[in-house]
Amino acid sequence: QVQLVESGGGLVQAGGSLRLSCAASERIFRRYGMGWFRQAPGKEREFVASINWTGDYTKYADSMKGRFSISGDYAKNTVFLQMNNLRPEDTAVYYCAADAPPYKGDYDYWGQGTRVTVSS
Repeated sequence: QVQLVESGGGLVQAGGSLRLSCAASERIFRRYGMGWFRQAPGKEREFVASINWTGDYTKYADSMKGRFSISGDYAKNTVFLQMNNLRPEDTAVYYCAADAPPYKGDYDYWGQGTRVTVSS
């Protein structure tokens, strides 16, 4: 099964940017849909963004549209989440996940998460 390792989290001021990375242990192109989720303290996990298994369709949660961007470097089996204009409410642990065939959005595999803290 694929293993996922997130990195790139940290502390940033409001208005700043971070780029999260998700490195997969095996090929993801044309094999897995990939998604980013987040969980803030005391809140349920929520969807952030996803990219489909062929890498040509992306989807975002409404509050992230225009600020976040998901992309893949498939030669490196890595997916990124570029986060711009960060807000304190973006503070959360961010998780990368892989959606295996038949790509129902069940996200079968998860990373350990990377923490993002946005200060006001």
